[in-house]
Amino acid sequence: MENSNQRIRSFLDSRHTVMFDLLEKLVTTQSGSHNVQGVNRMGRRVAEVFADSAFNVSTVSGKGTGDHLVVRSRACDGKRPQVLMVGHMDTVFPADTAFTGYSDDGEHCHGPGVIDMKGGLVAGIYALKALEHCGDLESLPLAFIFNSDEEIGSPSSRELIREEAARSIFAFVLECGGASGEVVTGRKGNLTLRIAVKGRAGHAAFAGPDKASAILEMARKVIAIEALNQPERGISANVGTIRGGIGANTVPDRATARVDFRFVHPDDQAKLAERAGAIVATAGTAGTIASLEVLTERPPMPSAGNESLYRAVARAAASAGPVPAAEHRKGVSDANIIASEKVPVIDGFGPLGARDHSEEEYMVRKSLPERALLVATALKGCWQDHLAGRL
Repeated sequence: MENSNQRIRSFLDSRHTVMFDLLEKLVTTQSGSHNVQGVNRMGRRVAEVFADSAFNVSTVSGKGTGDHLVVRSRACDGKRPQVLMVGHMDTVFPADTAFTGYSDDGEHCHGPGVIDMKGGLVAGIYALKALEHCGDLESLPLAFIFNSDEEIGSPSSRELIREEAARSIFAFVLECGGASGEVVTGRKGNLTLRIAVKGRAGHAAFAGPDKASAILEMARKVIAIEALNQPERGISANVGTIRGGIGANTVPDRATARVDFRFVHPDDQAKLAERAGAIVATAGTAGTIASLEVLTERPPMPSAGNESLYRAVARAAASAGPVPAAEHRKGVSDANIIASEKVPVIDGFGPLGARDHSEEEYMVRKSLPERALLVATALKGCWQDHLAGRL
């Protein structure tokens, strides 16, 4: 194992320059979730990286979003269980953003998506290249999904992820690592809703106490939604945006709001949806009606089912370097979708960094090759544990 891991490390050490060249190329490819052409350009650049390797690359239509890529090792023939990796190519930054550059000061790399999650893509790509170089992929059936829509809830890649997860023994997801290098063994679930209220327009100067104000009714609903917070149960409820009205001197006839719920227990998703539905169906302001739309949802990623896989990751990591601790993360990812198929999954294999979803996003430079080594050794070690009946 030590000699094998040393060969992997030596290969990655020899590829530092090209790894960071690829990172810059991907980061400077604008790939906001709704920029279909940009995400597809990202996909082509990822596909080019595998052009001279022993992988099969296929494109899956995004059906309204950018296309997705599925990269398979030659041993992944669909006839036996596989290992799954997932990483997303899209970012939260729109096509017209001014935040498009890349910089490297020797300690940190900066740029849109550098940590969420183009750094993770590079770590995963070079982990596979290292395993290929060392001959460790010849019998390892592996599929790697590069999806285009994670930042908007994976609407078109969700079924693809589920289908590939259903035939997988275990899975790794390449979101960023924790602040101290942790990997993710559990996540909360998410439910995002849109509430729309319709009232009756009028002139504010002539409005009486019975005015059918959509904003007034929305305010009542916001208070009721926020009352659903139960931190002792791991439930958070947040009304993040409100829009409505055209001016201070008008009675608003329309208002909309977006609501985010987070929860730990799977049963809470249905309960929160039911309670939100009851709030929306109850009108406290005469003359108003409201509707509810589910925008995105992801079930919780429970920690318990991932304990055995984490122990296998820890065993493999110990032979190559520090063992990453495990953490339960409040945010959601495609790991939640994989977990819904009852497949053991570990997330957070990407490089370290912070400030993602902002123009201050950065990656800790030295963590990129370190995480590529972690992914490579974890893939190899966990597969060997599976073959030996330990996983």
